Amino acid sequence: MAAIRHSPGPAAAEAFTLGITTAATLGLAGLWLLVWTDVLTLLGAIFVAFFGLPVLLVVVSCLLSVWLGYDKDAVDTALS
Repeated sequence: MAAIRHSPGPAAAEAFTLGITTAATLGLAGLWLLVWTDVLTLLGAIFVAFFGLPVLLVVVSCLLSVWLGYDKDAVDTALS
């Protein structure tokens, strides 16, 4: 018997958007906190924001896509 697979719906899209927005907000707030406490210089924070924040967002989007069921492609649906 073949497994029933449902495609992600509007709730998954909203959860994905919320997750990405939350990750970006927390990442920038963390950078601001490090600059405010003099752990990181302003130039260092700009460097981290320019190079580190996109990496964070890619990792979060990969984790969210697997968790929400966006990782299925045409081969997965054709085999079931």
